Amino acid sequence: SNFEPDAVFKVIKDEGVTIFASVPTMLRMLLDASVDKVDFSSIKYCLCGGAKLETSLMQAFEEKFGILINEGYGLTETSPVVSFNPFGFGRKPGSVGVPLKGVNVKVVDENGKELPPNKEGEIIVSGPNVMKGYLNRPEATKEVLKQDWFYTGDIGKIDEDGYIYILDRKKDLIIKGGFNVYPREVEELLLYHPKVKEVAVIGVPDSIQGEEVKAYVVLKDGKRASKDEIINYCQEHMALYKCPKYVVFLRQLPKSPAGRVLKRRLKAFTAAEET
Repeated sequence: SNFEPDAVFKVIKDEGVTIFASVPTMLRMLLDASVDKVDFSSIKYCLCGGAKLETSLMQAFEEKFGILINEGYGLTETSPVVSFNPFGFGRKPGSVGVPLKGVNVKVVDENGKELPPNKEGEIIVSGPNVMKGYLNRPEATKEVLKQDWFYTGDIGKIDEDGYIYILDRKKDLIIKGGFNVYPREVEELLLYHPKVKEVAVIGVPDSIQGEEVKAYVVLKDGKRASKDEIINYCQEHMALYKCPKYVVFLRQLPKSPAGRVLKRRLKAFTAAEET
């Protein structure tokens, strides 16, 4: 709420800022700011983390401001960085890079067995950056620390080159009629819709499918769209079982001070609507 694009542009210009660390919400606000010409030539490194960086946002930001974004990954429990895309070479857009030196990362199945490259599972981390535990919370610590490995709760995969890809939070996975639906995949698609500014997808209870897909959509200023338009767009570009059954339009999404979308509030909205 205290992030002001105009002030950021001024500081970058006046101070010759060389390193700009951000979260995706900041990049979107800078991109949406009504500024035609901005001098970002002093910036050597633009870093992004804290939440998933959608490919569409990365591409639009890089095209407008002429700088490359290096995305990384980490958690508070990992002090807080696990991986980063290499600077200058080897960047893979859509990935969160490779583990830092001394940090080990694996993808495992539900039994803790390591999976081969490009197989989806839970990301686990070990290394000197991993916490010792939660203060005065031994049971919570036991749930996430197993044999010196920290279980992140993130679903992802590692490719044959060792690059990590985050697919979604384990707790946010939607299981619809026995099929796995990753909310981020639906969100990524909808962000390419010319009228959509922001979107958050959650699973809601369904008596037949177990869960259904629900999309909360924020439209760009001055744009109008119907629920059917959003649903039809999805049906044209992805498997039908992944498409939203419900669409709700909001003026803004609930977010944390760091700009992370608070899906628990959206789930609370849904629960309140059903009572």
